[in-house]
Amino acid sequence: MLKWQCGLLFRRGVLIASLIPSLMAGSAFAQSVTGTVDVSIELTAACEVNGSTATSGVDFGSLEFGSHTTLFSEADSEVLNGGDAIEVLCSPGVTPSFQITGGANDVESGAQNHAMANGSGNFVPYSIYTDAARTSALEPNTPYTLSGTPDGITPQTLPLYGRAYGQPGLAADSYSDTLNVELSF
Repeated sequence: MLKWQCGLLFRRGVLIASLIPSLMAGSAFAQSVTGTVDVSIELTAACEVNGSTATSGVDFGSLEFGSHTTLFSEADSEVLNGGDAIEVLCSPGVTPSFQITGGANDVESGAQNHAMANGSGNFVPYSIYTDAARTSALEPNTPYTLSGTPDGITPQTLPLYGRAYGQPGLAADSYSDTLNVELSF
C-alpha cells in the first residue's frame, strides 16, 4: 500500500511538475495587439426656449391682460412663462433673434399690430413692445436681436411687453389671440 501511495504522490509530483513549465511557457509566449479607437462627436449650434430644446410647438409664454371693464382705455401686461420672463439659452457664437410672424386676428388690429377676438365680430387691438415703457413696438416680421452674448451657460431674457387698447362699443366677453413667433440663430 505504501508503494502505491508513493507512486500516487510521485504521479502527483510529476503532474504538478509538468504543469508548471506549461503555465510558464504560456506566459512566455503571450502576444498582444495594440491599436486605436476613433472617437468623435459633431456639435451643432442650438438654442432652447424656457428649457425646451424642441424646434416646433414651443410654448414661449403667455400675455394676460387680466379683467377690465368694457370701458377701459389701456391695459398693460408682460409676456411671462410661469411667472418669469422668457429665457433663451444658446450656444456660444450664435446671434439669436426673435420675431412675431403674425397673429390670428392681425387684419382687425387697426392702428395696432394685433387684435384679440371674442368670436362674435368684436376685437381688442394690442401691440407688443420690447421695453417696459412701451415705446419700442415690435413690428410683425421684424427680427429683434436679444441683448447679451450667448455662452451656453447663462440664459438671456427676452423681454416682451403688451398694451391692449380699449375702443367704444366693446361687448363684455372673453377675447383671445394666438401669436406665431420664431427664434432664429
